[in-house]
Amino acid sequence: MKIQKTTSLIIFILWIGQLGLSAQNTKNKAEKSFSNPMIFADVPDMSMIRVGKNYYMSSTTMHMNPGVPIMKSEDLVNWKLVNYAYETLGDADDLNLNNGKSMYSRGSWASCIRYHKDTYYVSTFSGNTGKTYIYKTKDIENGPWETISFAPSIHDHTIFFDNDGKIYIIWGVKKLRIAELKGDLSGLKEGTEKVLIENANIPSGANSGLGEGSQLFKVNGKYYLFIITWPRGGMRTVVIHRADNIHGPWEGKLALQDLGVAQGGLIDTPEGNWYAYLFRDFGAVGRIPYLVPVKWENGWPVLGIDGKVPDSIEELPASKGLIPGIVASDEFKRKKNEPDLPLVWQWNHNPDHRFWSVKERKGYLRLKTGRIDKNFLDARNTLTQRTIGPKCSGSTLIDISNMKEGDFAGLALLQKKYGLVGVKLENGKKQIVMETVNDDVPVVIESIPINKDKLYLKADCNFEDRTDLADFYYSLDGKEWTKIGSQLKMEYTLPHFMGYRFALFNYATKEPGGFVDFDWFRIK
Repeated sequence: MKIQKTTSLIIFILWIGQLGLSAQNTKNKAEKSFSNPMIFADVPDMSMIRVGKNYYMSSTTMHMNPGVPIMKSEDLVNWKLVNYAYETLGDADDLNLNNGKSMYSRGSWASCIRYHKDTYYVSTFSGNTGKTYIYKTKDIENGPWETISFAPSIHDHTIFFDNDGKIYIIWGVKKLRIAELKGDLSGLKEGTEKVLIENANIPSGANSGLGEGSQLFKVNGKYYLFIITWPRGGMRTVVIHRADNIHGPWEGKLALQDLGVAQGGLIDTPEGNWYAYLFRDFGAVGRIPYLVPVKWENGWPVLGIDGKVPDSIEELPASKGLIPGIVASDEFKRKKNEPDLPLVWQWNHNPDHRFWSVKERKGYLRLKTGRIDKNFLDARNTLTQRTIGPKCSGSTLIDISNMKEGDFAGLALLQKKYGLVGVKLENGKKQIVMETVNDDVPVVIESIPINKDKLYLKADCNFEDRTDLADFYYSLDGKEWTKIGSQLKMEYTLPHFMGYRFALFNYATKEPGGFVDFDWFRIK
């Protein structure tokens, strides 16, 4: 009896040890392998290519400038910003935040990136200017870019260089159209436009919405057209149409319907593995990219594992994090020949370069007021970069000794329903202010007098499981932080159509000519 009990105990201990070892192996695999999302930050409408061993991806940043960010990766997982396709789209009141006009939620939308005969092409379109843009370069990481533009603004298009020497463009919502582009890309070739697919939504239900975001690929002689649909009462869905000839006939298939992960296309690795790059609406942080494995069956790309988006993919490496690839701290210290601003920064709308500098006071970002503005969302020269999930914190140290009456400067979380903490000079006295908006009206939640010339400011964001809450703090010494105002319930709103961004701002409400100096911005 004792021998039997002892044997059973030994077996039990060995079994528990095996379980522990198995769990540890699983943990080790998870730590070494890729986990979705690919980037836990706002990188929507991705378009992607592979050139040799390098991957390049373009995305949408709409009213931010410079625009159409170009990102690079060597493993499909770890990305860094390497360039932008343009500095500004043009010079107009809505692009410059002038006379009550803006390009919030517009600017430039879904881009298409291509590589053809040693040249890179990035195309986009703008409802503000009414134009379609094609940018071309031999060196995608350094430029220079040649800009080609033409009317009209062609919505959610994909361009395609076919083997017959023709260049096609496909676009539309539900009813998809095709045309040839002129050889110099300066517009549509006359007489070539026609309907390609009458109702691209049918595979997910004839009453589905959207039916847009076209991206075209050619694999083993067949054409594959990815679009996004939204079945009534359902979720964002991937639909793929296939044809042997670009002009059709086309047959469609529902390709993925899980978690609302949709809109994107195909990418392969040098080893021959295939993936779909797609994005997911994830509340206030924005639209975040996912990678989904692809297998080929009967000439169709089959997305996901048993129709589901996996949490992890063992064949791909783990992410090393977004800092400093997509977001980064900045001490505002510049070495010789360094750019004035790293690529992680974008201006809200077109900047006015007369009123900012990192050279006037070495080691500081100076934001000067050059005009009168009514509120934060109207203010020009607001400098931004992405927030990141699941949680992040942004902080800054600001010198407020050169403000003028009516000036307001500080750190914000930018969206239509913004929140901010800053300093306002009114009636000759400075106040630390936490402000947000109620029904589009700015509301001061709390204000505290300050008689110092320097102030530390901080904003903490929680996007975990779409919690979407933010808290604001100030400090007089950088060590002891005091919460101010109320917690901000962050909301992703269509009038801005963008995830929340950290923003450094300074604007005048009485008279221009004041300035503030930001010593650093730190994100973690």
